[in-house]
Amino acid sequence: MKNERVYKLIFGSVYPHYLKKVETKGRTKEELDTIICWLTGYTQKKLQQQIDKKVDLETFFAKAPQLNPNVSKITGVICGYRVEEIEDKLMQKIRYMDKLIDELAKGKTMEKILRK
Repeated sequence: MKNERVYKLIFGSVYPHYLKKVETKGRTKEELDTIICWLTGYTQKKLQQQIDKKVDLETFFAKAPQLNPNVSKITGVICGYRVEEIEDKLMQKIRYMDKLIDELAKGKTMEKILRK
């Protein structure tokens, strides 16, 4: 039940929180968007369309063009869970995004965040 509430969150309502988190740490909207596009395969334009359409997180990931093939390299703990061990695939994708944004806010280089 708890996961269902998360899935129904509107991406466009969560996005400003992500933006505030990274900007207060001296990072930029461009870096945030680069990370989200890297993860999901959205272009900048399509990402903005998803925000404008007010899609929920479930739809946001369902319509994502392609999850980056390097997502398996995203490891570690976010919200008390190891991202690589989350069994619910949708929740895992959401937590991947959370983890990448967390890394950006913590000052990691873009190269490391994008698993290059």
